[in-house]
Amino acid sequence: MKIKVILIVLCFVFGSYSYGQDYEAIQKAFAQSYTDEYNGDYSKAIDGLKKVYDENSYEVNLRLGWLNYMAGFFTESVTFYQKAITLKPMSIEAKLGYVYPASAMGKWETVKKQYSDILAIDPQNVTANYRMGSIFYGNEDYTTALKYFEKVVNLFPFDHDGLLMYAWTNFKLGKTKEAELLFHKVLMNTPNDVSALEGLGLINK
Repeated sequence: MKIKVILIVLCFVFGSYSYGQDYEAIQKAFAQSYTDEYNGDYSKAIDGLKKVYDENSYEVNLRLGWLNYMAGFFTESVTFYQKAITLKPMSIEAKLGYVYPASAMGKWETVKKQYSDILAIDPQNVTANYRMGSIFYGNEDYTTALKYFEKVVNLFPFDHDGLLMYAWTNFKLGKTKEAELLFHKVLMNTPNDVSALEGLGLINK
């Protein structure tokens, strides 16, 4: 009986020691990846992290998603980000990361799905609302875009980007009084803003 207890204790000790060693190796790999990224050597950063790769590690998959995106390996980036999302379905950071390579590949429906998933978790998420508004604005669906930009401006009433896009969306919908007021607010935030001045010029010509 005593021998069994000793063996169990030894297994626990050595198991903990092994885990500590692996954890230390992972930390070193992450640290080196930041250095390599700073130096623009993304392939080296990727290779270093792959040496400690664990498919069940959210952090490693997330980091590899970013590094592969920066290296221009968009398909690989999407794969790693998807693994991170599978591991942490509520993760907004992984979903926001996913949209970078997806956008680079022109997969706009996939991008919209990620933003929709984010807004299902956090309806007030400013980044997702702004980018969804931008997508619909780009598709000339100004009515839908207005709803997203309106939320951004309600959350951040003096935000330059939100105000500017809200102003242009109102202008596109023929709401010139609202647009004029918003363009003036943009100029309060950023004097001589070229886009706001252009908008006012179109309204007052």
